[in-house]
Amino acid sequence: MCSNEPLPVEEFVANLQAVGPRYWHDHPFHQRLHQGLLSKHELQSWAANRWYYQRSLPQKDAAILANCPLPHIRRHWLDRITYHDGDRPDTGGTENWLRMAEALGLDRTEVLDERHVLPGVRFAVDAYLTFARTKPWLESVASGLTEMFSPGLMRRRLADMREQYPWIAEDGFAYFTSRLTVIADEGTTTLDLVVEHATTRAQQHAAIAALTFKCDVLRAILDTVDYYS
Repeated sequence: MCSNEPLPVEEFVANLQAVGPRYWHDHPFHQRLHQGLLSKHELQSWAANRWYYQRSLPQKDAAILANCPLPHIRRHWLDRITYHDGDRPDTGGTENWLRMAEALGLDRTEVLDERHVLPGVRFAVDAYLTFARTKPWLESVASGLTEMFSPGLMRRRLADMREQYPWIAEDGFAYFTSRLTVIADEGTTTLDLVVEHATTRAQQHAAIAALTFKCDVLRAILDTVDYYS
């Protein structure tokens, strides 16, 4: 095969899936979370820092919309912003994450003012936003293929946190319960979109690199929280 020709679809998808071990599912901090070994303070630090990531996701999606010239993809992608921001006040994924933080004993004000966000977390998340704002829209979409790796982890996290931290009110798990209903479909849809539009070998390699970068961003977030908690 000429080096300029695109990889066969099966090989391209396999290369994307091969990035999976870089995902943050087996990070030591996550392992301790699932084993019930985190203190309340560590859980609070995790929630407060991950808030900075969660609240940045609709901004990332808005950057994809701004960079994408295709109306049908923009219409499709708009739903992701609504999912995170909600279609009215006090709804949406970011609101549900705030409820998780409150269930862990944090005051909503101290999460919103980001006083607990560590510099390393801010740096990693800001780098991801810059990526979405400055890279071609297809690369930014491909970075979100971490959705392929997350449904199993999220189901496990919900079950383990309910078992290991029974003091957390059920309302605090709204983020996970609502996310489980959409994430599997989103992962499949995103993969189909990337496969359809990555029509050159260069675009395919860029998509794989984008997914690798996103996994590194996520692990950098946990590295920082793990070190300072």
